[in-house]
Order: sequence, then C-alpha cells, then structure tokens
Amino acid sequence: HIQLAGEGEVGPGGGPAGDLFLEIVEKPHEIFEREGDDLHCTVQIPMTAAALGTVVTVETLDGPEEIDIRPGSQSGQVIPLYGRGIKHLNESGRGDLMIHISVETPVKLDEEQEELLRQLATLRGEERPPGKFAPGQQGLFSRLRDAFNAR
Repeated sequence: HIQLAGEGEVGPGGGPAGDLFLEIVEKPHEIFEREGDDLHCTVQIPMTAAALGTVVTVETLDGPEEIDIRPGSQSGQVIPLYGRGIKHLNESGRGDLMIHISVETPVKLDEEQEELLRQLATLRGEERPPGKFAPGQQGLFSRLRDAFNAR
C-alpha cells in the first residue's frame, strides 16, 4: 500500500483534499518467485546430469546465464547467483537469485535402460538399499504422537 497525503478527493464543503491510497498487487511470474529482494526459481535436471554434473543455461533478469551443476547434486540443493535479484529500494545493489535443483527420476525405462540401471545398482551394492531417515526428520507417527502430547 502507498499513501499519498493530500492527493485524494476534495473534502466535503470544499475542505482539504484527503489522502490517496494505492494498492499494488504483484502478478505471479512464470519463472521467478520473489522473497524480499531475492528471487527463487527451480531448475529440473535428469538424474544422470545430477550424478555426473553438467552446465545448464538459466534465465535471469539480465538474460540467460550458464551455471555449473556439480557432480552428485541432490534435489533441494540451492545454487545462489549473488546480485542477480531485485534492485534494493533506495539503495545500491541487488538481491540474489536462488536456483533450487530438482532431480527428475525417470518413470519409463526401456529394457536396455532398466538393465543398465540394475547393473549400476549392483556395482554400488544398492540392489536392496535400507531406507534411511534424514537427520532431524520425524516420521508420521512421531509427529502424531507429539501433536497429541502437545509438544
């Protein structure tokens, strides 16, 4: 909201002008989400690119830019591009562009692709990997128990 003092309509009986209130509504952008002066976007890469590393071209406010995806990148990893966000209001400098990585797992494999992945799993000893809980993450039952116990 922006208030412009004395820029509204004239008051009753020729009195002083009131204030004008402007409401600014931001339209959602097709690529970026804004958080203060920082921008966030998500880049999807195939699992092979995440495992082996690659270079991808991403859109920025200043045009396309290449970023390096390091080998072993994981879903949820964030790559910051400093100074590529929104210009600071009444100051010099800009916010940052935060690129969130989303690793795509293939859903349809042909027989050859499936066999290659099975060979890789065998080489890595991952034919039947045990499920692991991420540190600090609670399971559904722990969250329910805590909710009932008011923790």
